[in-house]
Amino acid sequence: MLISSRVLLELTFRRVLPRRIRLLGVRNVTKRMCGAMIVGIGIDLAEVERYRFDERERAWFARKIYTNEEWAYAMRKRHWAERLAGFFAAKEATRKAFGHAIPWRQVGVSHERSGRPVIRLYDRAAGLIAARSIARVHLSITHSVSTAAAVVILEA
Repeated sequence: MLISSRVLLELTFRRVLPRRIRLLGVRNVTKRMCGAMIVGIGIDLAEVERYRFDERERAWFARKIYTNEEWAYAMRKRHWAERLAGFFAAKEATRKAFGHAIPWRQVGVSHERSGRPVIRLYDRAAGLIAARSIARVHLSITHSVSTAAAVVILEA
């Protein structure tokens, strides 16, 4: 029996157990497929030119927007404005995925040893993960000379 993606999404949304799905005649559906659900998506674009700060603006943004880790990472790079724009886009995409404002310094971008970017929530924002039963936060950042973009997906 073939099942449409809409029906599968509806079954996934309701978290129907694989056994019940097999009773409907659907084959090869794993528990993982039924347990994962996207609960938030956020995307943002940032123009790199807006992040080429002079010394005064750099001090303000370093204090108000970026975490110490983000600032240190960006300043080690040759094209630091692209990194800052990407971090800002990731922070804004995270806020959009959660559906409300989170203080800028309570959302941070870090990197795994492999270089993969990850979202870190600090202080009161750290409790959002458990409160919303978020299992994973997926982050993708890209940038060019003129634009940076980030996508965040919250999975329960």
